[in-house]
Amino acid sequence: MHESVLKERLNELNKDLMKFNAQIATHTTPENPGRIRAIKKTIAKINTILKQKSKEVIKKAWVEFVQPVDYQKNFVFVKQ
Repeated sequence: MHESVLKERLNELNKDLMKFNAQIATHTTPENPGRIRAIKKTIAKINTILKQKSKEVIKKAWVEFVQPVDYQKNFVFVKQ
């Protein structure tokens, strides 16, 4: 999935979670209490995916910036 789609879905889930939390705060029983747990898990999964994608981008940028000189982990910084 694209990052924009994930962020859009994350916003929708956060809105749903806010609605459920408002129902709980007003002492109203939610229609489906199990849905709250599912929403929280889905939010956590989406956040994990977004974090992994951002780490991949950072790692890719770092590899392009630093080039190894030899196998003893000596690095030379590339000037731009």
